[in-house]
This record gives sequence, C-alpha cells and structure tokens, in this order.
Amino acid sequence: MKKTAKIPAELDGARLDVAASSLFEITRNAASSLIESGALTLCGKGAKKNARVSVDDVLEYEVPELKQPDAKPEDIPVQIVYEDDMLAVVNKPKGMVVHPAPGNYEGTLVSALLYHMKGRLSGINGVERPGIVHRIDKDTSGLLIVAKTDTAHIKLAAQIKDHSFMRKYEGMIVGRTREDKGTVDKPVGRNPKDRKKMAIVADGRDAVTDYELTEAYRGFSRMLFTLHTGRTHQIRVHMASLGHPLMGDTLYGAGKTEFEKRHAELLQGQCLNARYIGFIHPGSGEYMEFDSGEPEYFKKAVYLLKNI
Repeated sequence: MKKTAKIPAELDGARLDVAASSLFEITRNAASSLIESGALTLCGKGAKKNARVSVDDVLEYEVPELKQPDAKPEDIPVQIVYEDDMLAVVNKPKGMVVHPAPGNYEGTLVSALLYHMKGRLSGINGVERPGIVHRIDKDTSGLLIVAKTDTAHIKLAAQIKDHSFMRKYEGMIVGRTREDKGTVDKPVGRNPKDRKKMAIVADGRDAVTDYELTEAYRGFSRMLFTLHTGRTHQIRVHMASLGHPLMGDTLYGAGKTEFEKRHAELLQGQCLNARYIGFIHPGSGEYMEFDSGEPEYFKKAVYLLKNI
C-alpha cells in the first residue's frame, strides 16, 4: 500500500525528513530511514533527507508489509513501574540490551515487553524495536518509557525532540570535577578512529549535559546529570572529556583504580542509573514523574565507597 501527500504552504522550504514526519505522522528518525533506503520519494525520485521541499511537491512511500519481529516474546522478569493503555514505564536492569542487535538477539527488553504486553506496542520504530521511544545502554540501568500506540509514540518522541521530556541520571565518576555544578555543551558524534565509540567531534550533533555533585568520596564523586539532548553515550563521553569518566566505564578510560579492579564484577561496566523521568501524558495531558530508586549494585558501590 502506498501513501501519498502534497506539501502544504506551511511546510514550504522545510527539510524533506521534517515534512515527511509531519505529513505521515511518523518520527523523524523513521522518515530519515525511509528516505535513505529509497522507500520514500520526492516527486517520484530519491532525495537526501536534508533536501528542501516546495509547495505541491508530492511525497510518496510504500508502507512495508508487517513482518514478525526478529525478537521473540520471552518470559523474562521486567519491572513495570507504570502501565496504561497508551504507555508503560519500565525499570531496565544493568546488563540487559534494549532491542535485538547482532550478538544480542535473545534476552532483550523488547523480548520481555512482547511477552508481558502481548505484543501491544507501537510499530513506528519497526519490527526490531517495537514500542521503543528512547534507549539506554546495556550496562546503564534505569527508567525507559515504552509506547503502546503510534499516537503515544509520536507525542512522546516530540517531547524528547523539544527537550520537554525530563531525564535525570545518577552516576559515579572517577575523581572530582573542578566545579561542583556545571554544564558540558560539546557536540557528540562517532569516533573517527574507533567506530565502537563516540567522541567530541566538530561535526557531531549538539549535546548538552548539566552535572551536579551530590556526594564526594575518596577518589570518586556521586553526581546528578540532567540531559538536554539524548545522544548515544552522551554522559559517558562528556564526563570523560572533563577527565572524569564514569566509574567502571573502561570504554572511555575508567577501570584503572584499585577500587574498580577489585569490584569489577559488581560494577559490570559504567556506574550509571537513569533515575528520574518526567513527561506529559499523551492522552490525559497530565504531567507524570517517576523515580527508579537506587539499584542494588549502586547501593553496594555507595556502601563500599563510604567504607574504604
């Protein structure tokens, strides 16, 4: 089945991905993927996602046939903090991958959600990431919002895009920042020397992180981070750029202290927890806020740091 739309006057001069997102009610990422794959055309031809559109230009794309997701429903325990007909808030444990990827096709959060929610998840992000509006790293624990309908997905994604979706993380860093409170405003992109890593790069995407010291220990600091953007590995890269990588984050330079080496099995990667999220409910319009509390590994790390 094909979908077709003409560019109205209010979208004259807009980027192609922005126009497609608005007209077809899909996320901008989804629109970009369709454009880059050639599935979405501009006046019958392929185009770049940053191409500018004009009034009466015709956008068209073939709606793909629904396929079974690569992820299979699995009866995996998952903490559902809140759930209604439109969305759910889940507390992801450390070590769980959010969605299927090479090397991680089983045991994912998506597999758990497909089982517990009986497949009632939004389809905007495709069959591999049903319901996933935003993600956190495998070794980061904490709160994620999951969309059960496409309408909820679109509205929640819009809040993330315009920075009205509140996300605060707690983490441990090596050492102590010069200032107890501050902001890192540095663009983040793929590391040109190591594709597995992100880095501060001139042509990266805008990335802004507020940080605040909440407690200091011998050799480490407990911090509260507020995200204004949500780039891959943003907090990890920003703190490493200040010379204070997250405790246990060997990818970005941590893991070298005696404490980290002794307790590597406890930490299992970066000590970072997505503790707070806040958003406007896409149905009721009510502001909602959730707190994950401290996961067990975090509590144990704090106890050990206080008793060094």
